[in-house]
Amino acid sequence: MKNTIRQTYFLAIIACLLWSTAFAGIKIGLEYTTPLQFAGIRFFLAGIILFPLVKNRKNITLAIKHHFWLILKISLFQTMILYSLFYLGVSLVPGAIAAIFIGSSPLFAAIVSSLMQKNDKLTLPKMLTISLGIAGIVLIAYHKEWSDKDELKQLLGMGILIAANISSGVGNVFVSRQKGKIPPTTLNALQMSLGGLVLFVGSLFYEPFTGFNHPPAYFISLAWLSFLSAAAFSIWFKLLQRPGVLVSDLNIWKFIVPIFGAILSWLLLPDEQPELIPIIGMLIIAVSLIMYNFVNRKARIK
Repeated sequence: MKNTIRQTYFLAIIACLLWSTAFAGIKIGLEYTTPLQFAGIRFFLAGIILFPLVKNRKNITLAIKHHFWLILKISLFQTMILYSLFYLGVSLVPGAIAAIFIGSSPLFAAIVSSLMQKNDKLTLPKMLTISLGIAGIVLIAYHKEWSDKDELKQLLGMGILIAANISSGVGNVFVSRQKGKIPPTTLNALQMSLGGLVLFVGSLFYEPFTGFNHPPAYFISLAWLSFLSAAAFSIWFKLLQRPGVLVSDLNIWKFIVPIFGAILSWLLLPDEQPELIPIIGMLIIAVSLIMYNFVNRKARIK
């Protein structure tokens, strides 16, 4: 049991490390195209990448035949709604505020899971440790430029990002509930390719088609984002379907995404340098993760 838990934590950290590289790729890609088009192509390609990795091709047709509505629900919340709201919300708020709301997704995942699942209640110790993690994220984002202009626009953006976090939490619960029905790779390939296709087609009604005559930087960022989406979500779906793994416990590891993101920025971007306040924020997040796992260990012993 201990080895399974350790392996779960290790794989969760790998998935979060992959996700932390997405911000740079998105920033590069959006210089050449529109948000929903970029997201749609990204996730459609991510799904296509996974199809050759499905061990038994019959799993694909069986999943579509017997579990189409389940695949559609997961794709709706985990790709279509989530990333439509994500890209829209990020475009309406300053980067610092977006980082805080994106980083607070473990809290919303825990709340959603506690409402939808009887075995994943949000206890006071869990709430306190999650709140501590969010405080660390606030400090990491604190050094970035804050804007007081367009307050109504920013409030709308914050509301949209909260809705995106709720959609992600609902999607995680649906994946967790269907343990054993669809293999994780098959499920991820189907839900991402379907979600990406819907996002791309939908974008054509709201955004001008930008074509594919872009410089190599666009295609490099698209290729990396498609790969990391395929890899990270496949790992995540596999972990969510493991016996004994709770949605709230797994999502707590997403607190390390802004840590990895900040470190990568310091290493790769010449204008970004380590500062004291963000480093303090990282230490607070580390403490919150240690406390959360300590609380869980005590609960398992009981």
